[in-house]
Amino acid sequence: MTVSPPRNAVLGGSLAVVAALALSACGAAPTNSSTTADGKNAATATSAADFGGLAALEKAAKKEGTLHIIAVPRDWANYGAIIDGFTKKYGIKITDENPDGSSQDEINAVTSRKGQDRAPDVLDLGSSFALSAAQQGLLAPYKVASFDQIPEGQKDPKGQWFNDYGGYISIGCDAKRVKTCPTTFADLLKPQYKGQVALNGNPTKSGSAFGGVYAASLANKGSFDDIQPGLDFFGKLKKNGNYTPVESTPATVEKGETPISIDWDYLNAGYADEFKSKGVDWKVSIPTDGQYAQYYSQAINKDAPHPAAARLWQEYLYSAEGQNLWLKGYARPVLMTSMESAGTLDKTAAAKLPQVTGTPSFPTEAQQSKAKTVIASGWAKAVSG
Repeated sequence: MTVSPPRNAVLGGSLAVVAALALSACGAAPTNSSTTADGKNAATATSAADFGGLAALEKAAKKEGTLHIIAVPRDWANYGAIIDGFTKKYGIKITDENPDGSSQDEINAVTSRKGQDRAPDVLDLGSSFALSAAQQGLLAPYKVASFDQIPEGQKDPKGQWFNDYGGYISIGCDAKRVKTCPTTFADLLKPQYKGQVALNGNPTKSGSAFGGVYAASLANKGSFDDIQPGLDFFGKLKKNGNYTPVESTPATVEKGETPISIDWDYLNAGYADEFKSKGVDWKVSIPTDGQYAQYYSQAINKDAPHPAAARLWQEYLYSAEGQNLWLKGYARPVLMTSMESAGTLDKTAAAKLPQVTGTPSFPTEAQQSKAKTVIASGWAKAVSG
């Protein structure tokens, strides 16, 4: 995701917290169930073909007229252009709630608003959170038209979730405030960076922060099976005074409150563009000692109040138009390889991506679940005091 406030939400096999989500149970239950004349229901459709084709899905979605999304900042991976493009194409109003929310906030909204018209229709989750939501039975199986082109390991076989866009953990640095910008995790321990190193969120809730800890682990003899060295690293950063608990956002970057930010490369690259005119010289490096890639994942709420619009949104995101819009926001779309082969990839946008060498590898579902458990129990201790 250009860049945006901390979307505290985790390229993994497969690249955000406000009180509004502590919700009351008020709100009427949805009354619309988009059903065709021959009895096909959008809420149970597992593909556009299952509903009678894309034209039928579009008709039903337009009848619903609304799509609820959550925790999606407009300046995250070019989401603003994607939202505007969908609305312009289909005339469907998009309500974007709590744009700075986290992946966990999204799951909380689904569970607390079940049966309500104000529930989110679709989710954009860190991959470990998508796995968790699927395990809880919260997601609707649905396969977009391009489902077969999504690489194996980057989608649930049933279509409960599938990766959308991703990137690499990177180190962003305000070169006007920091004399020598760090380019590796080892650099971050140097005393000259006292009080300057921030994460985009809390790793117990945020996919980007979770990725930051995983990358730190890989940089310190850890592995996908062992994220503890990442916690130990942030413990050292805290102890020597380099770590700041201030979560990095566009506002904190612009103000100089978080001059060094560990975040996805597409967000840091977006900062570089966004703040150039404001005098911020934001440098971006993908650390060679802790190269960690991850994707975010798309999913549909099983109880989406606008089930046809939810499915049409997914079809749009996984079209060449939608995938290229993410690419313009410096995010690597999941269909990038197949689009390159088909000649539909935006080559100009692809050429602007932060450079990285080697082939990324990703943790398995079991490894991510284990890492999430370790972080949940150990993060507060690591950075306390």
